[in-house]
Amino acid sequence: MSATSLPPGVTIPPGLAIAKLPGDILPEVKPKRGAIGFLRRHPTMAIGGGLLLVMVLIAVFAPFLWTKDPTALAPALRTREPSADFWFGTDMLGRDVYSRVLYGARVSLIVGFSVAILASIAGLVIGLVSGFNRLADSIIMRVMDGMMSIPPILLAIALMALTRGSVRNVIIAITIAEIPRVSRLVRGVVLSLREQPYVEAAVASGTRTWKIIFKHILPNTLAPLTVQATYICAAAMITEAILSFIGAGTPPIIPSWGNIMAEGRALWQVKPYIVFFPAVFLSITVLAVNLLGDGLRDAIDPRLAKRI
Repeated sequence: MSATSLPPGVTIPPGLAIAKLPGDILPEVKPKRGAIGFLRRHPTMAIGGGLLLVMVLIAVFAPFLWTKDPTALAPALRTREPSADFWFGTDMLGRDVYSRVLYGARVSLIVGFSVAILASIAGLVIGLVSGFNRLADSIIMRVMDGMMSIPPILLAIALMALTRGSVRNVIIAITIAEIPRVSRLVRGVVLSLREQPYVEAAVASGTRTWKIIFKHILPNTLAPLTVQATYICAAAMITEAILSFIGAGTPPIIPSWGNIMAEGRALWQVKPYIVFFPAVFLSITVLAVNLLGDGLRDAIDPRLAKRI
């Protein structure tokens, strides 16, 4: 019984505690479950995922978003300012910048996702082997250390200098440059997991190595590997833009954000929109991937997750 429900004339002696009856106990507020509740607890992931989804939809449905042929030349219409006919203006060859920017999202997203997947798979295999085999670890990690001593962009430029420019070669070059960091991450996780009691118990009981890897080690490496893959995706898109900007990436005929900015840098002071729009799209896409990675990290790591 609460103090407000006492009969008239009845007082409570000083210092006497009143026990709450079941009717006076407020119902426990439980956090909302499901996808909506999860996204509310992790707004960073929701914002990043939403922006990235928009960019993916733009890339997929570019032909249906009032675009024109991004490679069509129209010298009579070159360097037109943004208008109702050309939303982002035209470049020095009369090509529609709006169409080229939307189609350029395809190249950046394909490169980013492909590099993230391939580098994660290769780094996972190398890290697992290095973490469980000391002889292989001493050899493989020295090779990885040598590759990590070279900045990824310089290594990618050197690899592209050995081949001709294409989207496939760009993906291969950036993937090779990113593998050492992924393998280092997986190796560190494997070495820490090997010291866990449940792994030592499995080894003492005679469990085969491959079974220990697939049952105890691999599942615990997927969470940090997934977070790292998002950062690799963002770094790969920036690297691809840099390679295309300096002429070492995709061929100029392919509309990519790096190529568009490279072609517009000569007119930056008089026609800044040619560089501005692809740069904005690239920045938003990289920001979206990084926000998604931060949200995944907070959701996966219980020490960083936000709780209600």
